[in-house]
Amino acid sequence: MYGAAGTHKGVVRVLIVDDEPELTELLSVAVTEAGWQPFLAEDGHSALRIARGCAPHAVVLDWMLPDVDGLQVLRRLRRENTKLPVLMLTARDTVDHRIDGLSAGADDYVTKPFSLQEVMLRLRGLLRRAGTEEASEDESVRVLGDLVLAEKTRQVQRGGTPIPLTAKEFDLLSFLMSHPRQVLSKTQILDHVWNSSFDGEGNLVEVYIYSLRSKVDKGRAPMIHTVRGAGYVIRAAEDRT
Repeated sequence: MYGAAGTHKGVVRVLIVDDEPELTELLSVAVTEAGWQPFLAEDGHSALRIARGCAPHAVVLDWMLPDVDGLQVLRRLRRENTKLPVLMLTARDTVDHRIDGLSAGADDYVTKPFSLQEVMLRLRGLLRRAGTEEASEDESVRVLGDLVLAEKTRQVQRGGTPIPLTAKEFDLLSFLMSHPRQVLSKTQILDHVWNSSFDGEGNLVEVYIYSLRSKVDKGRAPMIHTVRGAGYVIRAAEDRT
């Protein structure tokens, strides 16, 4: 499950991993209020999958997860990004337990039950030390609702599920996501995606929009919409305006 905050330049992405829905929702609200983008995972495998898609700037990670141990998740995250700030959550407060977590690569440690204010202060401190608290200028990852597009790896996920796209489908989705809630005309799309204002096939844009919808919106609330006589627009599924 992904957080639903909107896309904006330089968004700080925080992955929250815990199998307690009430806790993740509480942390998600706090992260959103801080101006950051929350991503939620309820187990270790989904956390690793989502992390590869959204490239988080920080992770709040519960020690006890239903599938794999939080330390295993931490070690795997560390293999892909040695500098990723990770704040561990745990119900155990022994010295040995803390040593195990810190030795595995955790940057900080909070014991349950905890103060939400303390967690946010510690998380902000980790982001500040990493140089990302004021928002990264990395625009290689676009986020809109539960849809995530990574420019560098050319991967797309929705709700944590990978969506395979052709090269042109990816370029079209990237262009749409770079202008969320903005109606784009067929001419604009041809200019930017195909570098041409001539639709030689007569319905080239329509064909690709149809194909993209069949993959991005299939079985889900629609995000790609036709504005009759004007063009096409993409918006988060919960955004009905």
